[in-house]
Amino acid sequence: MAGHSKWANIQHRKGRQDKLKAKVFSRLSKEITVAAKMGDPDPDKNPRLRLAVKEAKSNSMPKDNIERAIAKATGGDAENYDEIRYEGYGPNGVAIIVEAMTDNRNRTASSVRSTFSKNGGNLGETGSVGFMFDRKGQVVYPASVGDEDTVMMAAIEAGAEDVESDEESHVVWCADTDLNAVSTALEKQLGESESTKLVWRPQTTTELDLDGMQQLMKLIEALEDDDDVQNVTANFEASDEVMAQL
Repeated sequence: MAGHSKWANIQHRKGRQDKLKAKVFSRLSKEITVAAKMGDPDPDKNPRLRLAVKEAKSNSMPKDNIERAIAKATGGDAENYDEIRYEGYGPNGVAIIVEAMTDNRNRTASSVRSTFSKNGGNLGETGSVGFMFDRKGQVVYPASVGDEDTVMMAAIEAGAEDVESDEESHVVWCADTDLNAVSTALEKQLGESESTKLVWRPQTTTELDLDGMQQLMKLIEALEDDDDVQNVTANFEASDEVMAQL
């Protein structure tokens, strides 16, 4: 999402790391299990599983956890999860997409709706904000892998669409259907990425002041604390000055 790396830094400063790490491992395990159950349990033959394992490794998830999540799918004792997308608006009209995996649709829908309403937002119909985002593949590398030109050339050769570089990182964008091929090609040239995943990329963003960001953070954190929620994306933007005050 817009401001994503800044957002991660804010959460780090707020001391949510242990709680977040446990949540991230749980989310990644669920994605690995679902991917393995839907396709082949061999990551080399299952692009979705390969990406899920790659993302798990980049988040320092232990190998045992990854193997256990795959085994859960092949052992037949995995829960049946439905993948659901919720769309709505947060404070100040910020568009929000919530992706969930749940074994109980009613519970999750009720929880997400309640979280929106308690935190100054409102849940809309499917499609109410989705048209404001594009589904894209995103591969993130640290700035240390090379200068902007080097990464841009590698991205073009790999079949990517765009690269955004700053002092901290290079973010490579590609078509959602090309993510597996692009990330594999980039890996040969630049090594392991920091992150490789499908994301919702906002077409436009809403600029927020300090008060607006504080309200939005409260809503997003509440949504992310829901065990059924996998990802939350919002089309916010905020200045460095505002982010520094959070």
